[in-house]
Amino acid sequence: MLRAGSASPCIGAAAPSRWEHVVWIWFENKPDTAVLGSPASPYLDALVGGCAVAADYHGITHPSLPNYLAATSGSTQGVSDDAAPDRHQLAGPSLFSQVSDSGREWRSYQEAMPGTCALLPEGRYAVKHNPAAYFTAIRDRCAQWDVPLDRLTADLGAGGALPAFALIVPDLCNDTHDCPVETGDAWLSALLPTLLDSAAYRSGTTAVMITWDEDDSRHDNRVPLVVLAPSITPGTRLAGRLDHYSLLASTEDLLGLPRLGAAVGAAVLPAP
Repeated sequence: MLRAGSASPCIGAAAPSRWEHVVWIWFENKPDTAVLGSPASPYLDALVGGCAVAADYHGITHPSLPNYLAATSGSTQGVSDDAAPDRHQLAGPSLFSQVSDSGREWRSYQEAMPGTCALLPEGRYAVKHNPAAYFTAIRDRCAQWDVPLDRLTADLGAGGALPAFALIVPDLCNDTHDCPVETGDAWLSALLPTLLDSAAYRSGTTAVMITWDEDDSRHDNRVPLVVLAPSITPGTRLAGRLDHYSLLASTEDLLGLPRLGAAVGAAVLPAP
């Protein structure tokens, strides 16, 4: 249990017997060298020092969309572009369907999305960063649970009504796609404290994982991954080569779900 207003979100508390919530926050198109230890990201750097960071974490491919699909279904689904859902109607299972089939709820909180489950890009909303919109088996749930980001505050304030799985995606500027790392760091510093001070996080049963979809295509696709949970010992370094399939496998393990696709054989993150 984490006290309200605690100085650090990671205090080395006892791990819970059951994890209730896993939250992903995804940024865009930066190698780890542009973020970790950079003067452009003081807020994230404080989280790295106070929680856990991966030493060698990778995106799966380029461009954006197949990385989001890989992380949420265990496969790129043969997609190699950023086209909208009308071009890629995916009928298979996903982390979203796994969660709903288990009797729990998920949310995709999309900044700048004009309405629920928007299937076309608009303004600073990029549907290519919204994987829930591509899986046809969850289209009805998408209309309910794929929501604009401002719904997050309401959910956190409703007695800790955070879903079992949540994907939080900033808009095309705040995600560092079209704007610098400083912008994303400032956005994170404004959003994350509300989550960390929520009843859901302070209960000790929530893990938060912050990553980037891919690098800038000039490196080896190594990107940041920072993990937060009250049970994490500050300054933890996650060793070994990890990737978005590891993120999926670890999330499925924490939520008691079977692994999908390439997550079956993926190296997993050490338990928070």
